[in-house]
Amino acid sequence: MDSSVIQRKKVAVIGGGLVGSLQACFLAKRNFQIDVYEAREDTRVATFTRGRSINLALSHRGRQALKAVGLEDQIVSQGIPMRARMIHSLSGKKSAIPYGTKSQYILSVSRENLNKDLLTAAEKYPNVKMHFNHRLLKCNPEEGMITVLGSDKVPKDVTCDLIVGCDGAYSTVRSHLMKKPRFDYSQQYIPHGYMELTIPPKNGDYAMEPNYLHIWPRNTFMMIALPNMDKSFTCTLFMPFEEFEKLLTSNDVVDFFQKYFPDAIPLIGEKLLVQDFFLLPAQPMISVKCSSFHLKSHCVLLGDAAHAIVPFFGQGMNAGFEDCLVFDELMDKFSNDLSLCLPVFSRLRIPDDHAISDLSMYNYIEVTFSRIRYHEAVQRWHWQKKVINKGLFFLGSLIAISSTYLLIHYMSPRPFLRLRRPWNWIAHFWNTTCFPAKAMDSLEQISNLISR
Repeated sequence: MDSSVIQRKKVAVIGGGLVGSLQACFLAKRNFQIDVYEAREDTRVATFTRGRSINLALSHRGRQALKAVGLEDQIVSQGIPMRARMIHSLSGKKSAIPYGTKSQYILSVSRENLNKDLLTAAEKYPNVKMHFNHRLLKCNPEEGMITVLGSDKVPKDVTCDLIVGCDGAYSTVRSHLMKKPRFDYSQQYIPHGYMELTIPPKNGDYAMEPNYLHIWPRNTFMMIALPNMDKSFTCTLFMPFEEFEKLLTSNDVVDFFQKYFPDAIPLIGEKLLVQDFFLLPAQPMISVKCSSFHLKSHCVLLGDAAHAIVPFFGQGMNAGFEDCLVFDELMDKFSNDLSLCLPVFSRLRIPDDHAISDLSMYNYIEVTFSRIRYHEAVQRWHWQKKVINKGLFFLGSLIAISSTYLLIHYMSPRPFLRLRRPWNWIAHFWNTTCFPAKAMDSLEQISNLISR
C-alpha cells in the first residue's frame, strides 16, 4: 500500500491506558494519524490522589511487545526481578519456589509509572495526539464516525478510518459492537474481591526479601506482595466479599490478620494496616469473553475490552500487550491492509485470549516464560491430566505386579531367571499402552509442575 495513502488513514484509539498507549506507538510507526481519547485526566500531571500504586507482573510476552517499540530496556530498568515465589505459611515459615531456571523471572512494575512512560513514548511521535478528559458517547464504525465529549461538555463528531477499542473491561466501544448481529458476549463476576495494602520500607530497606513474589495462601483467600523501587511492597488481599463485609471495625481487621496473617502485621504495622484497609472498599473482579474482536475493516478490540480476565494467572496486561504485538505482525504480513489484517487477528487471538481466561483460573505458570499460544497450553493441560491419570493407573498396576512377583520370587528356586520377565512386561506396557517414547520429555515437565 502506498505510503501517502497510509498517511491519510486516521485512527481513533479509545482509551489511553496501558494497551491503548502501546497500540498508539505501534500504529504511529506505520505513519497513521493517531488520536487517542482518554476519559480520565492525564495521570502525568494529575493533582488528585489515586490511593496506592498498583503493581503488575511483566512477563516475557509483555517484554516482547515493549521491545518491538524500543521500550523494553527503559521499562525493565524500572522493574524489580522476581525469580521465585516465597510462600508464607500460617506458622510463619517461608519456602521459596523458583519459577524455572536462574535466567527466568518476572518483573514487578508500577502500573502508574508504566502508563506514564507509554503515554510519553506515544506523544513523541508527531502523528499522535492525546485527548484527555474526552469520553466516548457514540460509536458508528460502518460510517467511520465517533462522538466524544470533552471538558467543554460539547459533543464533537470525529471521522476516522479505524476505531481501536482499548477502553477496558467496561468498554464503550464493545457495548456498541454488542448491538451488531452475531456478536457473542459473556461476563462473569467471581465471588472474590481484592484490596490493596502496603508494606513500608524498614530502616530504609526492604522489610522482606525483594526478589520474590510473596504469597500467603489461606484456603479460600490469599494475599500477595510485589516489591517496589522505593523499597516498599504493594500487597493485594484476595477474599470473598462476604468475608470483607464481616470486617467492620479496626479491631476486626487486626484480629483477622492476627489469625490468618500474623507475620504480616509487624511488616505493615497495625496503624497503617487499618488505615489502608478502610481507605477504599474491596474491588470486584470480572471475566469478559466476546467474539468477534473486529467489525469488518472499521473497528477492533484489544486488551481488556476484548478479554478481561481475573488476575490469578498474572497475564492480563501481558496478554493485552501481546494483542498489540500480534496485530503489528499481521500488519507487516498484510502490508497494512486492514480488511485482511482484522479478520485474521480475530481468528488468531480469540482462541488464545479465551484460553488465558481459563488459564488464569488454573494458574498454569508453565507458559509464563514463552510465547506458546494460550489455547495450545490449555490443550496441553488437558493432555497432561490424561497422562497423570494413566501414570497413577500404571503406578498402581506396577505395585500390584511387583507385589505378586515378589511373592512368587520368594517361593521360587530359580529367582534370577524370572527376575527379567516382569520388567520386560513393564517395558512393553510402558512403550505401547501409556507412555510412548515421544511423551517422556513432557512427563518430566509434568513431574516438575506437580512438585511445584
